[in-house]
Amino acid sequence: MNPPNTFPGNVSVGHGSHEVSVAQLLRCTILMKGPLEACSGAHYLVLALPCQGGFLKLEATMATFKSILFDLDGTLIDSLKDIALSANQVLTELGFPEYPIEAYKKFVGDGAGTLMLRILPEAAENPSLQATFLQKWKQAYGEQWQKHTCPYDGVRDLLKKLKGDGYLLGVLSNKPHEFTTACVRVLFPGFAFDTVWGLTEDRAKKPDPSAALEMVATWGCSPREVLYVGDTDTDMLTAVKAGFYGLGVTWGFRSAEELMQHGARETIDRPEQVYWLLDEGSKEGD
Repeated sequence: MNPPNTFPGNVSVGHGSHEVSVAQLLRCTILMKGPLEACSGAHYLVLALPCQGGFLKLEATMATFKSILFDLDGTLIDSLKDIALSANQVLTELGFPEYPIEAYKKFVGDGAGTLMLRILPEAAENPSLQATFLQKWKQAYGEQWQKHTCPYDGVRDLLKKLKGDGYLLGVLSNKPHEFTTACVRVLFPGFAFDTVWGLTEDRAKKPDPSAALEMVATWGCSPREVLYVGDTDTDMLTAVKAGFYGLGVTWGFRSAEELMQHGARETIDRPEQVYWLLDEGSKEGD
């Protein structure tokens, strides 16, 4: 992987504000660096960028991330097959056709209710069918979600390293809260996230940013200090609305192109590449 395309901060040239590519930054000479007292969680850099006829002086504000908020399904864990098999089981029981497992990549990400409406549009005007489907799906999924679901390769190592480096870590999912906490407890035994939230009746569903903002506020973090990592358009829209730096992952349920179209600042292909956007730690994966 190459480094990110853009710098996670603002660069001022004269009286304007611009994004500067990493390729340009690598050509710069750092003239001055230090904490930015007026903006918690940021550093300033004064840079000299070679240009025709001499150097261009740049003043940069660089975000320093203190916390990392993760989506769950498609980001930390590969859960597609169990979700799909459970849903197909219920569709069969109710007399409706099944879908290929791969098709569920476009169905998941927005909660069980939206999943139901995407695979069973007949339920849109049928509250009784909705209730029946959701009850049966929760039962089926609760019985078999552990059959194939597992963390993606490299995720456990990434989380361990992030925790060791002192980052605050959270999980925010549109999966029902009871399943979210069960997945984290079983698949990451002994690992202590700072906060784990799934969807509840009194918690707004992503991409509404209110739950995400509430979570990081309890940590004492401002939005600019948060790196948000997710795999769907819903995740990237959440990051945009919350004012987080949205990092899309391509090993989940959506393509890099779709993630960028919905507000991702950058995409990565492997978990360890998260460190390209952090101030400390090794930059692996080039």
